[in-house]
Amino acid sequence: MRSLLPPGSDPDLTQTYAYPADLSRPWVRVNFVSSLDGAVSVDGVSSGLGSPADKAVFGVLRRLADVILVGSGTARAERYRGARTPTIGRDTPPPIAVVTGSASLETDLGLFTDTAVPTIVLTTAEAPADRRAALREAGGDVVELPDLRVPTLLGELDRRGLRRVLCEGGPGLHGDLVAAGAVDELCLTLSPLLAAGEAGRIARSAAGVEPEDMTLHSVLEEDSTLLLRYHIRHSSEHL
Repeated sequence: MRSLLPPGSDPDLTQTYAYPADLSRPWVRVNFVSSLDGAVSVDGVSSGLGSPADKAVFGVLRRLADVILVGSGTARAERYRGARTPTIGRDTPPPIAVVTGSASLETDLGLFTDTAVPTIVLTTAEAPADRRAALREAGGDVVELPDLRVPTLLGELDRRGLRRVLCEGGPGLHGDLVAAGAVDELCLTLSPLLAAGEAGRIARSAAGVEPEDMTLHSVLEEDSTLLLRYHIRHSSEHL
């Protein structure tokens, strides 16, 4: 792997992707992989777009995070389980925090059966009581929030001291974060593939969202795979 921006070779990934120090609020980093023609999945899952370089960065991003935030649709489609490697500086992996208004997660998912720390389920009291109870019985840390708006979600993570946030999708949750102006950073892997098909884009929301202006911070390359890191201009003073 080589660094194109800044120029160099053999980059230290933990330094390249380090979060700002001494955060006073949640810092939201979003990570996605996409084909050259904009597909976020092949046959419904992102693994068809992966590469050794993408997997290496994926692992580092998880090791740097306090929490991994994901939508329930992505957690189900990708068959999520708990993170395996401890966060740098800690003895345990980052918890997975799943956003679900319906609490409709299968209790046989690895999120509950194959995890070193309890999965955080971010839902509301409007979700069916039996589903909430089943997830608690399965070991989930079920949190009933007043709503699932972005400020409420990030406020709960902040309350827990989980400020280095890594969002792994899906496009709906990413779109909500964009619409709320809550994305500080985007890590985007461009896989050297033309996938076509009916796969969606990396963010989806209602019309009328004001576009965010981003600045390219770093570019890594390996075997024609590009690993891009952008940050929002208003967040640049922290990097």
